[in-house]
Amino acid sequence: MDFLPVSLDIKAQSCLVVGGGEIAARKVGMLLRAGAQVKVVSPTLNETLSELNAAGKIQHQSAEFQESDLQGMMLVIAATDNAVINQQVSDLARRRTMLVNVVDQPMLCNFILPSIIDRSPVMVAVSTGGASPVLARLLRARLETLIPASYGRLADLGARFRELVKQRLPNTTQRRRFWEQILQGPVAEMVYAGRDDEANTALQSALQEAANPQILSQGEVYLVGAGPGDPDLLTFRALRLMQQADVVLYDRLVTPEILDLVRREAERIYVGKKRAFHAVRQEEINQLLVRLAKEGKRVLRLKGGDPFIFGRGGEEIETLAEEGVRFQVVPGITAAAGCASYAGIPLTHRDYSQSVVFLTGHLKDGSVNLDWTHIIQPKQTVVIYMGLAGLDQLCSELISHGMPSTQAVALVEQGTTPQQRVLVGTLASLPGIVATAEVRAPTLLIIGDVVKLRDKLAWFEGQR
Repeated sequence: MDFLPVSLDIKAQSCLVVGGGEIAARKVGMLLRAGAQVKVVSPTLNETLSELNAAGKIQHQSAEFQESDLQGMMLVIAATDNAVINQQVSDLARRRTMLVNVVDQPMLCNFILPSIIDRSPVMVAVSTGGASPVLARLLRARLETLIPASYGRLADLGARFRELVKQRLPNTTQRRRFWEQILQGPVAEMVYAGRDDEANTALQSALQEAANPQILSQGEVYLVGAGPGDPDLLTFRALRLMQQADVVLYDRLVTPEILDLVRREAERIYVGKKRAFHAVRQEEINQLLVRLAKEGKRVLRLKGGDPFIFGRGGEEIETLAEEGVRFQVVPGITAAAGCASYAGIPLTHRDYSQSVVFLTGHLKDGSVNLDWTHIIQPKQTVVIYMGLAGLDQLCSELISHGMPSTQAVALVEQGTTPQQRVLVGTLASLPGIVATAEVRAPTLLIIGDVVKLRDKLAWFEGQR
């Protein structure tokens, strides 16, 4: 972080604005809306500031800036078109350890005024640290469309019931879950519709039910597909549950960027696996999910790709069902779809492939024992997960069972991430290409004539 986001209470506090033009007027307006007492130092004022001065809403000193103007001020904003004055204001204010902002000159600032979405008492601030004010404005405009104006009333409802909820639900986890239910459920919808009285009644009923000891003790497991690596490929439902978790069990294929989207206070437990090495055995993971859920926790089982495609999600829900533990499954974009798309390789195509088959490169005992006859079919795309370690044997077996040695093959390394790399060859040549390329897992093999389309669609990869 270049700047620490904070919210300042400046009600009735003295604040100084140096400058009398349009930009200064915008800063004055922001300070006044926050309840500050504003003094403007400038030889002249524009029309907006003149009207505010005439109405007695600001104090105007018609003069050039002097160090004495800083006396008694909480913060100062320099908004002139004179670089010398702006530098002087910054230097003198910093010497006094005051908060100072110089418009469009982040190097002279020790605080930044962000773009604001005002749904008082809810405030959302967007800042680029002064790097790109236009980008901050565009982000604010997008957020404006996503945050209803009634969010302020929803916050007021929470404020009215806050103490009562604390009394009824003494545990912080209980309270967090209760408010998540209220703010995302029917009560919130009533507020949005202007039915505040109904919302009050519904919240009281929900609070009475939430205080039931049996309900408080219930945990749940979320099996969430995190996709192949790019955080933008997460579903909305996945993001929502990631923000509700008390504890997260994540595997090796979950990228740090995705893990950063989990609720910050959630406990994190790494249970990753790689070939011939398990940080935690699958049976132990299954029992850990059960134990944590029975302790009343919301357990996020975060898996790369999709939980039900080579993700062992089926094994985990078998155990959960046997133990009577509630669970939800959230599909994720599997590596075959994500990596192929980002590599510019369609998995099916009317001229090249009418079917696609997904395989794993090694079975439960670590061997490679596939139904080669079924795999080798005309106009079929074959996608092999976890095939890097056995690449030589896979290519050799496919050739020996009748697939042409010239068959096009692509290996996608760390697909959908900024480190993605695509190596293209044939069944005969790809093992040699990979051997000299220092390839690192995770990888995905795509075998079929559709790989030939990559050259035609090379532009596509650069458009994502």
